[in-house]
Amino acid sequence: MIYLGADHRGFYLKEAIKDYLTTRGIKWEDLGNQEYQEDDDYPLFARKVAQKVAQNPSEEKGILICGSGIGMSIAANRWKKVRAGLCLSGYMAEKGRKEDDINILVLAADITDEGTALRIVQRFLNTKFERRQRYQRRIQMLDEK
Repeated sequence: MIYLGADHRGFYLKEAIKDYLTTRGIKWEDLGNQEYQEDDDYPLFARKVAQKVAQNPSEEKGILICGSGIGMSIAANRWKKVRAGLCLSGYMAEKGRKEDDINILVLAADITDEGTALRIVQRFLNTKFERRQRYQRRIQMLDEK
């Protein structure tokens, strides 16, 4: 399951990602915002997605979108077992999955066009965590906070 969340600045990119996931038969759940609201607040949507992913962090994934990606990253990473990574390229998404086992992809709608975002999503979803000892050790350190 892919949990999606976006504020007003990421709303339209989230809608494009929903179409992309649907055409590929990937299950998703939209945790908001359900309609464009210019005065909505990103922490509400980050919380919803992070809480879902935190329940089963090795299996569940999330995608969060705001203008810069920074706010969503900060908000989502407050949950234990959540590793949200802001990715501006497919390379970053692949490295984030392979080495840091990110389970929430964060996108910056203000600087990421739809085509680039969909390529980033594809790399995020198609890349597996490399269970090297050093990567696992680092993740364990993060979970000890």
